[in-house]
Amino acid sequence: QVQLVESGGGLVQAGGSLRLSCAASGRGSSNDAMGWFRQAPGKEREFVAAIGWTGISTYSDSGKSRFTISRDNARNTLYLQMNSLKPEDTAVYYCAVRRSGIAVITTAYDYWGQGTQVTVSS
Repeated sequence: QVQLVESGGGLVQAGGSLRLSCAASGRGSSNDAMGWFRQAPGKEREFVAAIGWTGISTYSDSGKSRFTISRDNARNTLYLQMNSLKPEDTAVYYCAVRRSGIAVITTAYDYWGQGTQVTVSS
């Protein structure tokens, strides 16, 4: 029903910046909540940031002050601006959509992209 494709991942040096994008297609709605999650090797998938249809956003403790989530409904695109990156930010980053209000747990989301790799070197 909703297809998501992440892009913008890559290899960056610690302290650098990266901007992730998520292009949405299919039968979506501007009222959908959207979020970013990440998963490092051997670890559980964890919440990074989310944004509701009103533009109100929330962040994980690790992401606040360094990451900024935004959405462009006209372009059906979600963004995650990541600054001051640290090696511990290394993970596969996933875009997700929830057909309801904003949430911070993985099981609350209905659709997922395939992910984009972010690697931060020391």
